[in-house]
Amino acid sequence: MEEKVSFESAGLKLSGVIHFPKDRAAGRPAIIVMHGFGANKQAGNVVTPASMYADWGYVALRFDMRGCGESEGEPGRVLCLDQVEDTRNALSYLANRPEVNADRIALSGTSFGGAVAVYTAGVDERAAAVISAGGWGHGERKLHGQHPTPEGWARFTRMLDEGREHRRRTGKPLMVHRFDIVPIPPHLRGGLPANAVMEFPVETAQSIFDFRPDDVVAKIAPRPILFLHAAPDSVTPTEESLEMFRRAKPPAELHLFNGVEHFMLAERNPRVTETLRSWLAVNFPSAR
Repeated sequence: MEEKVSFESAGLKLSGVIHFPKDRAAGRPAIIVMHGFGANKQAGNVVTPASMYADWGYVALRFDMRGCGESEGEPGRVLCLDQVEDTRNALSYLANRPEVNADRIALSGTSFGGAVAVYTAGVDERAAAVISAGGWGHGERKLHGQHPTPEGWARFTRMLDEGREHRRRTGKPLMVHRFDIVPIPPHLRGGLPANAVMEFPVETAQSIFDFRPDDVVAKIAPRPILFLHAAPDSVTPTEESLEMFRRAKPPAELHLFNGVEHFMLAERNPRVTETLRSWLAVNFPSAR
């Protein structure tokens, strides 16, 4: 069962969909599923886990961050701390639903969504558990790994400089293509939803550069956190989850998988699915 919903964040209306277990009883644990960079709630790695969570007895909310999908906001203006604010408002909204136990709401995200999930839980104690799939903990380090050659890194940092100068000179943002910020190999681009944002202001790239979930991941304990990552990952360096796991405090788990890719939660890989389900059963069970 699904229900289209909306809630407010910073005066903007955000669009979402709630998945319910079959009985739709009151007071269930819930999981907020967050999309990746410039994607939206229709992405496969959002819809698939949201559906699985509902099948396993959780209420699941997937929603469009501001400026993405059907939500209000300036299209393409994707700033990390804005997304943290949107996620905290999603927590507030879901906590007031009668179907949800307000003390048992987890965050689940892939890639950019995983980074936002970790950071949000690090600054908001209401998040009861965290699942980060292919997430990252240090924007500059992550971006350097995605632009690994000296020439590529020089081109990327020059883009940041040009964006600042363009804003100073014109008062307007310099728009750049998504693959100039986060390269995705051609064979994985089908993992993006059809209406994914393709152009962003350079301020978005700077926001990613400055964002550091590493700095707050240790604050999540004693709440549980699960890191999932492809080994290797063609988009986000696998090192990102390794470093966040090193910084996290128990109870934290890290699982690396061969034979899957960056959008692993859309693949329905049985090893990934069973690992996720088993971890939830121990650390965040669906029993009310």
